Amino acid sequence: MKKTDFLVIGSGIAGLTYALKMAEQFPDKRITVVTKAAADETNTKYAQGGIAGVTDFENDSFEKHINDTLIAGDGLCNAHIVEIVVKEGVERIRELIGWGAQFDKDADGDYSLGREGGHSEYRILHHKDITGKEMERALLEKVKQYSNIEIIKHWFVIDLLTQHHLGFLVTKSTPNIQCYGVYALNTSTHQIEKIIAGHTLLATGGNGQVYRSTTNPSIATGDGVSMVYRAKGRIENMEFIQFHPTALYEPGTGGQAFLITEAVRGDGAILRNKHGEAFMERYDERKDLAPRDIVARAIDNEMKITGTEHVYLDCRHMDQAKFIHHFPNIYEKCLSLGIDITKSMIPVAPAAHYSCGGIKTDEWGRTSILNLYAAGECASTGLHGANRLASNSLLEAMVFGHRAFVHASQQVTELIDPDRIPDWDAGGTTDPREMILITQSLKELQLLMSDYVGIVRADVRLERAMKRLDLLWVETEQLYITTKVSPQLCELRNMISVAFLIVKMAQFRKESRGLHYNTDYPEKSELLQNIVL
Repeated sequence: MKKTDFLVIGSGIAGLTYALKMAEQFPDKRITVVTKAAADETNTKYAQGGIAGVTDFENDSFEKHINDTLIAGDGLCNAHIVEIVVKEGVERIRELIGWGAQFDKDADGDYSLGREGGHSEYRILHHKDITGKEMERALLEKVKQYSNIEIIKHWFVIDLLTQHHLGFLVTKSTPNIQCYGVYALNTSTHQIEKIIAGHTLLATGGNGQVYRSTTNPSIATGDGVSMVYRAKGRIENMEFIQFHPTALYEPGTGGQAFLITEAVRGDGAILRNKHGEAFMERYDERKDLAPRDIVARAIDNEMKITGTEHVYLDCRHMDQAKFIHHFPNIYEKCLSLGIDITKSMIPVAPAAHYSCGGIKTDEWGRTSILNLYAAGECASTGLHGANRLASNSLLEAMVFGHRAFVHASQQVTELIDPDRIPDWDAGGTTDPREMILITQSLKELQLLMSDYVGIVRADVRLERAMKRLDLLWVETEQLYITTKVSPQLCELRNMISVAFLIVKMAQFRKESRGLHYNTDYPEKSELLQNIVL
């Protein structure tokens, strides 16, 4: 059993921002960061393009950034939240630079700003094509300066501790559900331990692994969303799954796809179909720099028309030296596959990239469960609406990591007596006999979500997906009850829950808006609503 004042689940930019601020504010308090992999294995690490923020006030403004965000969100953004993030984000970026993060500069020493889809101005700060990795590096280096921050690696958090574990019946309508900490599996000892905390922040990232092809790392299994849903917390807008239009197409591969950042199109790359036609002008006046939902659907349509599994990104006309300087990792990756970007086009296809919905939070990162906060991709703050504007995610993570800190630091919460929380009971369970029961169910899950709940949906596809999910849920729950807990089994269980939420909310939305396109309801409804479960 462990006790901590402030518990953080996840070591990406949202979680580490919160942890650093708490450690500085309360040098006599303990801050514990739990991660199920290495400390730097986060969605933050794989963010290539950059972080959006208004720093060039001669050519840009808060109002322009706010307007771009609202347009991309297709009517469902919370305008108050958008204003908070855009205006406060600049200070958060300055803090990050103060912590050691380095962004590219031009010959005059000014920050080199990029532009991506949906942005009306150049406002993206970046570090080559590994911006997220650089930000994660800076944060982890800063963490080392604080002795009261403990990072526990390779622990898998299983469930939130609430009144349910005190013997009370907890439902969605139960008032004042409270979080006391978590049950977590120590993968070194294979023991499940209690971690008792005064405040808990979920910064668990995304859920891209529910799809067969995703830009997300293997850890992105929707753990935080699933835990909150089981704890009877509120989840919203899970139907809005953003597919990045340009993941590198590698035939015969699955799992994590290599991302070709949108900044490449911002620098002038052109999407072409198999006939070499620049097709985006047929779909949107902004052409290749239209918002991601429009570009992804356009690519999907071109693939169906031509009967191909990918389109092409044409960089042949671009300045080679500039490309290699700005996108060295993309250049090297393509070259390793025999693709010389100066002579050949890059084959690309959409891949699951970002969840715009998640754990419902307020303007301070508070969830519907007391003493529980959420920030980063696992949260639904109201910023993204029906579609995230490119490079707003890292900004949002820092702003709400900070805001959760501000609110939690003003609350005095006594830790619950650990003896009131029962130890984990593994009685009656046995070691799993065959991992195939887990791995095959995972393949089935990813296949059905990709085929039925992808970029374009229909009622019959959603109905089929739900029927198959019901069967997978029954089989997996039986495994969970009868076998000893493992990270693989817990991740499968979490992904099934997340997939259910995506499908169920997609069924509730009787319209096409933003990232959710249903051929049975191709038009937008006049009713603007968030789907909450």
